[in-house]
Amino acid sequence: MAKLVGPALGFSLCLITARPVVRGALEDAVEACLGAGLKAVQLREKDLAVRDLLSLAQKLRESTCRHGAKLLVNDRADVALVAGADGVQRAGTSLPVSALRSLSPPGFLIGASVHSVAEARAAGPEGADFLLFGPVYDTPSKRQYVPPQGLAALERVASAVRLPVFAVGGVTPARVAEVTRAGASGVAVIAAILGAERPADAVKSFLDALGRA
Repeated sequence: MAKLVGPALGFSLCLITARPVVRGALEDAVEACLGAGLKAVQLREKDLAVRDLLSLAQKLRESTCRHGAKLLVNDRADVALVAGADGVQRAGTSLPVSALRSLSPPGFLIGASVHSVAEARAAGPEGADFLLFGPVYDTPSKRQYVPPQGLAALERVASAVRLPVFAVGGVTPARVAEVTRAGASGVAVIAAILGAERPADAVKSFLDALGRA
């Protein structure tokens, strides 16, 4: 049984950005997705220089504010704080969750990317608000880094912690039901939304599937 997403989060679908996947400008695609009901965006553009990342974060912050959505910045807490984002997604090479929490203002969200039960169990006491676990399925963006973890591993992680767990990696609307049955509170998505011909329609499909789940 999936955990309820806490009121501090307020979202079950998080769009993770990836400029090479988008047909057109990322800002336009994100705006369309927000208009379709998306409530959380994670800015993840590792190739950008910090000044360019901040500029993009500020643009997306304007869009998310207009739509009442949250903006998280991957890895760079400094960029997240300067841009006025709602939180940061802690990657494996980032500062420890406890360090991020020590420099964060009240209400600042910290997500932790985890790949094992041990990592998941450690993140909560350090101050994480939610977890991203994956890749659950095979996905081109992760093949060179981590093999698919599978639904059984997702279930082990979700059952080991009280924090909301978001499934990431190869998730599609058709797979939402099985990841929620495995214990996921929500999903984080790149290609299935940004690679779609109409990203806004893809967002609606995910939200419909999550609503049914």
